Amino acid sequence: MAGLSRYDGCRVALLTQHGKEKVIAPMLEPALGCRIELVTGFDTDQLGTFTRETPRPGTQLQAARQKARKGMELASTKLGIASEGSFAADPFSGMLPWSVELVTWIDDALGIEVTGIAQGADRKGHILSGHWQDIATFAEREGFPEQHLVLRPDSQDDPRIHKSITDWASLQQGFEHCLAQSASGQVFVERDLRAFANPTRMQRIQEATADLLRRLHSLCPACDTPGFWISERLPGLPCAACRWPTSLAHSEVWACLRCDHRDIIPLAERSLADPAHCAYCNP
Repeated sequence: MAGLSRYDGCRVALLTQHGKEKVIAPMLEPALGCRIELVTGFDTDQLGTFTRETPRPGTQLQAARQKARKGMELASTKLGIASEGSFAADPFSGMLPWSVELVTWIDDALGIEVTGIAQGADRKGHILSGHWQDIATFAEREGFPEQHLVLRPDSQDDPRIHKSITDWASLQQGFEHCLAQSASGQVFVERDLRAFANPTRMQRIQEATADLLRRLHSLCPACDTPGFWISERLPGLPCAACRWPTSLAHSEVWACLRCDHRDIIPLAERSLADPAHCAYCNP
């Protein structure tokens, strides 16, 4: 079979209105030989907005999949790619901002879907103030104007949203406009989380695209299909003290997305678990 050479010269639909092609195409095109085709004609904000006026109807992966499929439909291709981001509390302490970016590749010719992921600590700054100097200080701290801002009068839930604040003149003008609209004499300002307006997010999309490439370059040993990757980790690593199986993994299962081939690979970095992870030694 052809491995990744199957994508030489192929059109890949990318539906975005937020400039994601600027980081996705330069990575995928030389690595796969494909041609990323920017697709317009559909407002992806219908699938959810970070400014909360349109909630995302499903999961993050479902949104990425829906964007990819819509792009494929509009471009009449069998290949599509899309990204979707999310922001939440970190998975460790639950106290710090955390972002996750998915980049999903759909190949209808093979019947496979491969998703790259990148995640890490982020910023989710905001301020509520009626004083221009407070707003200006906040903007500088957040990296404005490279990092764009969003303004509203009164609160984070006010529907009167001012987006595309990209320079100091528009920031001051937007602040004065919101202040005039405000019943409380305060203006809510937050980071714009759209990809083109958020350098940190663009970097995360680039990282997720790199992860996608690693997965696409991993071919099934049996049928040469891209996306041969870890499907699960098998728990039961023996305790170093009593040899009782622990919850830690002893092996990884690598599986093909198309055929039934699976490889079970022992984790070489450890053969025994610290007794701290043993339910018998450390109940």
